[in-house]
Amino acid sequence: MELRDRTCEILGDLIAFPTLSSDSNQALIAYTAGLLEDCGAKVDITSSPCGRKANLFATLGPEVDGGILLSGHSDVVPVTDQDWSSDPFVMAQREGRLYGRGACDMKGFIAATLALAPSYAAQVSARPIHFAFTYDEEVGCFGAQHLAADLQGRGLTPGVAIIGEPTEMRVIEGHKGCYEYSTHFHGLEGHGSAPDLGINAVEYAVRYVAELLQLKQRLRGMAPAASRFDPPWTTVNVGALQGGVAHNVIASKAQVDWEMRPVCASDADFVKTALRQLCENELLPEMRQIFPEADITLETIGEVAGLVPMEQNEARRIMAELTGANGADLVAFGTEAGIFQALGMDVVVCGPGSIAQAHKADEYLALDQLDQCLTVLQRLRGYL
Repeated sequence: MELRDRTCEILGDLIAFPTLSSDSNQALIAYTAGLLEDCGAKVDITSSPCGRKANLFATLGPEVDGGILLSGHSDVVPVTDQDWSSDPFVMAQREGRLYGRGACDMKGFIAATLALAPSYAAQVSARPIHFAFTYDEEVGCFGAQHLAADLQGRGLTPGVAIIGEPTEMRVIEGHKGCYEYSTHFHGLEGHGSAPDLGINAVEYAVRYVAELLQLKQRLRGMAPAASRFDPPWTTVNVGALQGGVAHNVIASKAQVDWEMRPVCASDADFVKTALRQLCENELLPEMRQIFPEADITLETIGEVAGLVPMEQNEARRIMAELTGANGADLVAFGTEAGIFQALGMDVVVCGPGSIAQAHKADEYLALDQLDQCLTVLQRLRGYL
């Protein structure tokens, strides 16, 4: 069977696993483990804390530091309320495209690595090649964080990591972080005719949002001079403000959902410090004068590190040689790359398909993109 046909066969199998972030991915992980074990790989599967999901980490060659890591997330976003032309969990081929949920984000890359695994097994010697398939990337990169802790515990650090998110096979060396939070306000309910006898959680949430908007403007003036990001500064977005039950009731609860995309870690510290000082020095003292049990709590939904462009990056060098690229770009979307970079790996993001197709109805991977990916991954054998 030709390599492309085998890859398409595997991709069809992967799409058939409905690995929504809300559901289990264990059947897909077992399937990929079987393919890799058939090639002689040593496979480790670790369960998530909830026990319903799992990461896979597999190695062809010696289990030593260094080597090349090929990584992808196994979870996909929901299809609810999307108007698909065909069953999103049955791969369909039409007009040079492979349709299905996860086709480009990012089961196409995973399928390509699995199709090439037998070839890698025949080639590998002193320099190992690793495979990492994670859970819950779409909801906070929790699987990759879990995997990073496992690798640290084992004292194993691959030298180079290639994260196969859809970049149209462009080599990406940087992206911003993605930090998501929900801030909860707990006040005292009462009648709207006597506002001084209650603590209106919505009013304090509004003051908190006002501070976020001021910080948003201040960050525009803090962009690093050499920043290549678009926009070049750290951004803040208020996604939702919820609270209250009726027009004439003092709201006892409110919630602000917000995020920031930091260019650098110091910007994130700046924002969180300013908000903490606002709560500790102004909002909470006022609230607790009337109701000592009043509180403001920050819930961290996820803090995904950015990928920082590095002057020396072996992953960038290798992928530039394999793709023929003259340089590397930055992207606006987040990935698991920064988590692996924090372990000391040289990391790039490079994979088939366009991010413009991800998360939409009729998500697809163009066959010419898959062919480009397979060509690059075949050439990668020369670095083993």
